[in-house]
Amino acid sequence: MAPAMQVVLIGVQFDGYGRAGNQTSASQALRRAGFADAFAGATDRGDVIAHNQSGARGPTSIINEPAMIATQASVRHHVADALSRGCFPVVFGGDCTSLLGSVPAVRDVTGTTGLLHIDGHEDTTPLDVSEDGEGANAEIGLLLGMVGRSIDSPLVESPPALTLDALALLGQRDDAWRRDLNVSSLAHIGVWKRDAHQVALDPSGAARGAALHVAEQTKAWWLHVDVDVLDPAVFPAQGLPGVPDEPGGLTVEQLTVLVLTAVAMPECAGWSLAIYDPEQDPGGSCAQILVDLARQVSAILSRR
Repeated sequence: MAPAMQVVLIGVQFDGYGRAGNQTSASQALRRAGFADAFAGATDRGDVIAHNQSGARGPTSIINEPAMIATQASVRHHVADALSRGCFPVVFGGDCTSLLGSVPAVRDVTGTTGLLHIDGHEDTTPLDVSEDGEGANAEIGLLLGMVGRSIDSPLVESPPALTLDALALLGQRDDAWRRDLNVSSLAHIGVWKRDAHQVALDPSGAARGAALHVAEQTKAWWLHVDVDVLDPAVFPAQGLPGVPDEPGGLTVEQLTVLVLTAVAMPECAGWSLAIYDPEQDPGGSCAQILVDLARQVSAILSRR
């Protein structure tokens, strides 16, 4: 029998608004709740720590930009190192900008890359129409090179780190928000997508379809989960404190089916989990949901 796949844990202490708490403290809160312990025998690389965080906008208009660039460069290094040793990296904490490190790392090691993106939003807001400058609203656009204007920044690679045909979207429910910004859906230019309603009708089929689509384009792909794909009624520790989250979203059970179906695919190279805010989870119930999911992921990986 082949040995179980070795998991490498990489925490991220970073907040898209430059706050000392909130998403910066997510990885440590998840560790205390048992997230790392859920992966028996895993190698724990500790946390990537964002230094000199700031709420100011950087050269490309993104908040906390210098810290974000440095943090994601470190994520890229750790993910690439894990992949080069045949391990399965799990990146947790911070926000969706971790994808700016993990997705290029897959390409660095395997020569190709893809992304299965489970998120309440498409995250393609062009920098020139961004309302708040949050990088986590724009990282898919950055990976695709769709930034709204020409910028000279490490955030935008040439050629782009990700191609449209190697991307699959699951669980989005941001049509109204994008309409207000006049931002079209990637589905209109051919990206494989199943929105929150479609996923809810058949979570297993949606996940399998997304995984098979991406696998047709690339040797290895990354799985990402933004917890705002969940209904805020069942997972309130998402988004900005005091700002209402979009209603609706997936159930915990539906998300679990998506993740476990995707992780079981041999082309899935690693997993990231982002946007959890422990300050909106005083009783720890949301953290426990994520720990339970991690245990189930670990069980799947032990059989791969």
